[in-house]
Amino acid sequence: MSSDHAFSWTIIVLTCQHKDSVYAFQRELEIRQQRGGLLQGTLLLTVSDPQEPGLGSGGATLNALLVAAEHLSARAGFTVVTADVLDNAHILILHMGRDFPWDSCGRAFCWLPIEKRAQTVQGPVCCLDVLLDSLSNQVCPGSPPGVWLCSTDMILTIPTTFEMKWEGFFGVRVLALPGDVSYATNHGVYLADDQGRVRDIIYKGSEERIRQAVISEMVSGPVFFCRRVLERLLKAHVTPPLDGCTYMGIDSGAPPLQVSSLHQVERAGNGEKAEVKDKRFKDIFDVPGGHYDYLTLLGKEHINRLTKMGTRDTLSHIQNAQGVSDGSRVINSVLEGDISVASGAVIQHCRLQGTLEVYSGCLLSGLELNSSQIQHLSLTNDVILQSHRIQLGEMKITVNTVLGAHDDLKVSCDGDGATFLNHSWSDLYSRTGIQPDDLWGSGRSQSLMEARLFPVFRPRGGSVGLEMGVCWLLGGAGELEHWRAAWRLSLREVLYLTDQEGELRWKEVLFFQAGRRRVLDNLKSQSNSGMLPIFRAAVLGGQHTELLHTLDSSDQENLGVAARCLACIADVLGCLAGEGRGGLRSGPAANPSWRHAFSLLEQGNLSGGVQALATERTNWLSRPDLLVRAARHYEGAGQVLLRQAVMSSQRFISIGQGKVPPLEEWQDVECPARLDFSGGWSDTPPIAFEHGGAVVNVAVKVDGRRPIGARARRIKEPRLLLVSSNGEQEGAVATETVCERLEDLKDHCVPHAPGALLKAVCVCSGLVTYPSQQSLKEQLLQRWGGGVEIQTWSLLPHGSGLGTSSILAGAVLAAVYRCTGQTYDTDSLIHAVLHLEQMLTTGGGWQDQVGGLVGGVKLGRSKACLPLRVEVECLPLSEDFLLSLQQHLLLVYTGKTRLARNLLQDTVRRWYSRVPSIVENAGKLVENAEECALLLPHLNQGRERFRYWGQKKVMAPGCEPAAVRTMMDALRPLALGQTLAGAGGGGFLYLLTRQPLQGGAVRQVLDNTPGLRDFSVHSVELDMEGISVLKYS
Repeated sequence: MSSDHAFSWTIIVLTCQHKDSVYAFQRELEIRQQRGGLLQGTLLLTVSDPQEPGLGSGGATLNALLVAAEHLSARAGFTVVTADVLDNAHILILHMGRDFPWDSCGRAFCWLPIEKRAQTVQGPVCCLDVLLDSLSNQVCPGSPPGVWLCSTDMILTIPTTFEMKWEGFFGVRVLALPGDVSYATNHGVYLADDQGRVRDIIYKGSEERIRQAVISEMVSGPVFFCRRVLERLLKAHVTPPLDGCTYMGIDSGAPPLQVSSLHQVERAGNGEKAEVKDKRFKDIFDVPGGHYDYLTLLGKEHINRLTKMGTRDTLSHIQNAQGVSDGSRVINSVLEGDISVASGAVIQHCRLQGTLEVYSGCLLSGLELNSSQIQHLSLTNDVILQSHRIQLGEMKITVNTVLGAHDDLKVSCDGDGATFLNHSWSDLYSRTGIQPDDLWGSGRSQSLMEARLFPVFRPRGGSVGLEMGVCWLLGGAGELEHWRAAWRLSLREVLYLTDQEGELRWKEVLFFQAGRRRVLDNLKSQSNSGMLPIFRAAVLGGQHTELLHTLDSSDQENLGVAARCLACIADVLGCLAGEGRGGLRSGPAANPSWRHAFSLLEQGNLSGGVQALATERTNWLSRPDLLVRAARHYEGAGQVLLRQAVMSSQRFISIGQGKVPPLEEWQDVECPARLDFSGGWSDTPPIAFEHGGAVVNVAVKVDGRRPIGARARRIKEPRLLLVSSNGEQEGAVATETVCERLEDLKDHCVPHAPGALLKAVCVCSGLVTYPSQQSLKEQLLQRWGGGVEIQTWSLLPHGSGLGTSSILAGAVLAAVYRCTGQTYDTDSLIHAVLHLEQMLTTGGGWQDQVGGLVGGVKLGRSKACLPLRVEVECLPLSEDFLLSLQQHLLLVYTGKTRLARNLLQDTVRRWYSRVPSIVENAGKLVENAEECALLLPHLNQGRERFRYWGQKKVMAPGCEPAAVRTMMDALRPLALGQTLAGAGGGGFLYLLTRQPLQGGAVRQVLDNTPGLRDFSVHSVELDMEGISVLKYS
């Protein structure tokens, strides 16, 4: 149930028969409000009937209205109840109704096999939730101040097109839906005139009288009372005899009064004894296509209802999922072992372990059975077996009941069709020796509801277990004398004695336990199911300690799965901190307190590292800011494992040894930039190996030049001379780093350290070993006869989005390999860059190096598995097409620096959380890339590029700065499609123009667009070679 755009209730009142239920049901309402199912500003009240039993729905309504008005009066500062507080109030009164044999918490809290999509906090969907959803989102919006009244004994279905008009309305309006005669005989019908006004209500009338009604609709609720009518109803608490319906009247000494229906309220208020003629019941609003599903006492009807809605398993953990038929339903249960469930069977709120066959038509509810207990259970078709938690004084015990799905609970045992366990009563008598006098005392109704069949405990033997009670009734081992000696209850007594707080707690225990098991299931199966709603529910329910322990103890050998597990712990800590509290999730993760745990993970000691993390975590749970910082460190720990997982790609690096060039001979390498046409983000670990990636991109020269390059040579001095420059030659900024000691390389994995990329290349390429017992000088002299000088350059600005850093890493690796006489191929370079970037801790995907190291237009792919392997397919495109593509491509530098690191952290976090939009979009990215590869020769596919930009924005919200949006809007008339290159956020924008050679037109549009500055327009030339080694110099 969602509160999005829902009707804003001032107060919701839930009435219930029993005083003991008030606290339990109040808590259920508050839990729904905490989970977002009810708006935060709504006042929630649970009100018991002031007299037991049988106040009636009419009397309960008057009492609930009084309690609501009293609370609103107190909130408004009044010292007495006043009708003035109703002037702007929207009140909803819901009646729990009578006991329901198929769920001990009543029809309202009967769980359905439905999981609400897009839940922020996971929770069950009960009949109450479905009803509130219909009322708050379909029926009640637009209604004036007043009271809506409705029973919770049904599932209300309203067409999506339903709309109710309220202009000029006052009085009472009833919402009427068609129904069958059998229901009407137990409830009632409205008799309406030709103008849709109620002229009578037949309440529990005979079937003959109901059939004689010419114009009739079901008394199914909901009913609306406007403000003017409310004031009259509110006077009931001071008006005899109606004051006997309210707690104030009873507390004042008024004799109790039973008012079973609303029309009796009207009669009593008017002093009438004849049929209803009150004109205020004047308006019936029909709901064409609506449906009213009353939850009857027939077990078979309820089982059929559940098996025809929803999905097979709801909020459950099923160890042997193959044994559960698609036509069955498992709700809020934990099933372990060889448990098979036939089509048409239902298991709800059970924890079962062992071997069991559940046949069609069966309902198992509330059971907790281990393997030794379950072996005594022998079921047949259409059996309803339940465990009920009841309270006898101070004693809380569990009693088991068994019935047949076809049994009529109310018919007399000697009536037509009377059965127990779907067979005649005589069958029970002859099979067991039980006699009618054992079941019914004198003066008791001899129905199944009243039969004292179910043993609770024996005077000297203690409580009666399943095997000595209902198993005997089912035909198992046992003795009549033991059954007779036991203290027994009827189903009606069991329902009356139900400990509803205990029942709700049991459901909650199973809900959280099944949730923890599903988390482990999702991790082990590498499912794309989102788990944040489970985490939020656990935190709200105070179950975070158990959840964290479950995640700590999960045995994950797969590094990718283990990394996701640590990310899950980070999410739990973030939920504990609270939304928007404690600071930003992205931040540093190098506090010395966590160093030991990180060191163990780096060494490959996964279990020790996870335990050390858990130990340190206990010191960071006291405040939101500490929790957020702890979450950052768990994400950092996950990155350690992610790096190790991606480094498995090292096996696809093949480096040989050739002839070493002479000292001082430069090895020069140049590379183009890359433009991504489709699929970007799907190449990013862990998406690349958990989902699989596919990217189409192209190698390009910018303004006629390859903008990225490197050179390397051996030098006599045993040192590393590392020089990097950025920008055009006349304005280039160069940075020189000299490494003469091995200690100078210790920051090679710190991305922002001076010369970090070049230092990482030195280590990753095998030029030197770090750490090592040998000094840097010894290593260089022994291996290469001297030192190495490396120079790099890039003509592109920082954060260009054209893949500069990864392509540059490939260029430097190639130059170093060549100057040291090592051989390689492009495939090895692609995987070496992956390995290097993990060593450098910058992360990132594989598409950048594929785009710049491999020439032309190509499709890169990675499968959903480890080790991560990238495969590249060059697309066979004609020269005419390539020339046309080149003439329609343009680059525009936006003047905005791209902050890819922040975008990457946020996207990886959302992927680990399996945010549904991210998971769905990842699939679309791959599909779009494959489609792009097929349709690329058609230039009018610019709309595919535009779709790609939309997909990028889903992966990284905020990647489109306002200035870029202005620029794209201005260029839209000239473009078939446009997108920021790379991850977005700034850097270069590229366009596929409608007409060729549009550089001048683009520049003119941008010059004339207010608010744009620091932009520049650049030509694009396709590069068909990729990485190029220049002649020795």
